[in-house]
Amino acid sequence: MMPHHNDLPDPITVEVVRNKLEGIANEMQSTLFRSSFSPIVKEGLDASASLFTLEGETLAQAIAIPIHLATLIPVVRAILDEFPAATMVDGDVYIMNDPYLGGTHLPDIALVMPIFHDGRPMAFSAAMTHHQDVGGMSPGSVPTNATEIYQEGIRIPPLKFMDRGVVNDTLIKMLRLNVRMPDSFTGDLNAQIAACEIGRRRLGELAARHGGATLTGIFADLLARSERMTREAIRAIPDGRYGYHDFLDNDGIDLDTPIRIEVMVTITDDTVHVDFTGTDRQVRGPFNCMPSGSHAAAYFAVHAMTDPDIPTNGGCFRPISLHLPEGSLVNPREPAPVNARTSTIKRISGCIVGALGQAVPERAPADAASEMLLLAFGGTRPDSSRYVIGELIASGSGASDGMDGVDVIETDGTNCMNLPVEALEMDAPIRVHQTELRSGSGGQGAFRGGLGLVREYEILSGEVVFTHRGERHAYPARGRLGGGAGAQARSVIRRVDGTEQVINSKTVERLGPGDRVLVETAGGGGYGDPEAREPQANAADRANRKTAST
Repeated sequence: MMPHHNDLPDPITVEVVRNKLEGIANEMQSTLFRSSFSPIVKEGLDASASLFTLEGETLAQAIAIPIHLATLIPVVRAILDEFPAATMVDGDVYIMNDPYLGGTHLPDIALVMPIFHDGRPMAFSAAMTHHQDVGGMSPGSVPTNATEIYQEGIRIPPLKFMDRGVVNDTLIKMLRLNVRMPDSFTGDLNAQIAACEIGRRRLGELAARHGGATLTGIFADLLARSERMTREAIRAIPDGRYGYHDFLDNDGIDLDTPIRIEVMVTITDDTVHVDFTGTDRQVRGPFNCMPSGSHAAAYFAVHAMTDPDIPTNGGCFRPISLHLPEGSLVNPREPAPVNARTSTIKRISGCIVGALGQAVPERAPADAASEMLLLAFGGTRPDSSRYVIGELIASGSGASDGMDGVDVIETDGTNCMNLPVEALEMDAPIRVHQTELRSGSGGQGAFRGGLGLVREYEILSGEVVFTHRGERHAYPARGRLGGGAGAQARSVIRRVDGTEQVINSKTVERLGPGDRVLVETAGGGGYGDPEAREPQANAADRANRKTAST
């Protein structure tokens, strides 16, 4: 029986346990990065780890990717629906990636491990990794021209990956046969197992010290405390209805048709309700977003706009509800493609921040560029071995009252790193000729928007399948209170024969030796009247070549 709240240890012990749980999650995350094979994970940090209660609520999470951490919630619940906790035994591990059963997109594969104490399940450790390739119609499994999910890779329902510590070899053989980089793929899965095992071991040590029943009681108390703190922060926001909208450039298929995202955020006492009525219907291309992603965007945005110092766990999410019209961009019907949903999640998050900014203007920044430019290169090396390598390139954040935007930074639910040039060049016959801040790309204002990045690639050998998933090529990040818009993104392919092809935000192309790709990510919006900018700030920008000299 769970101990009554009054039976909990003293507050200092409870706080020590809370910090220990967060430390365990971060140790899991560190293990995940150090053990993974793919550059997109070990250098780009596109993976996340967290702990869950036995009921499937977030207990503690690593400093990782908010999109992953929130979409793990319905994944754990889907696994519990298929495999009730009472049927689990020590040594079991479960796997899943299917978006239509609670996942996010096919490259994000989750592994979930039950943690036992005294023969009973007590909690779960979980790790989600973006795998470099999971099959489908293009290397990297992120085809911007997909029109159904079957073109995006292999779908994995909730399955048992390990049974009492024994790996399901049949499943492994099937998965390896369907991906382009089987050794790297299984290596990353093993890294996820290692991360979950760290969670199992460390939480077991904590239970041995405090007792399983006491620890479970502390879990419930920590979630209730975060819920109380979140509700108090929401009460500080004036009741009302606050709307905002923005656009994605296109869906990767109909390149001249923008996609509208509209939110109406209603604050009622200590609750937040986000209504997506007015958002476009689901699209032909892969920018549809499953409910898991829409919830992730809302959880991130509300946490950021209330009090980000509140310990993040499932209690923070209890006051938040969503209305997701069926058949819309944010709740598509199967078999709609969904691989590019990150762009949509980021724009949803930005819209919710913009809406809440009307209620608490002192907390609201200008629009972030919110462009996580995804590039994927797939080809063969001179020794005929195959490679698939992905890039995640950031853009500028929006300025705010008292602070310029941050240059080349992930915002709105993503938290990856730009891939180091050396890591890319070591893994593929590609040369990077240029990596620098994009001068003048931040929106003007009393405080300047963050800058985007310029990067240029040259293919050295072999034919390459190249995927480009960009945003803000048509709709720039808006400024706030008189601030200017950020620069729009721009990308071109310069063929070896001298011809130039401007990329309209999304494309899948074939490149050959000598072809070059030049990308320029978008800038964030400016804040306030540009005439009010301090002269020394302008001088520093010119000296640092962040703006064009005049």
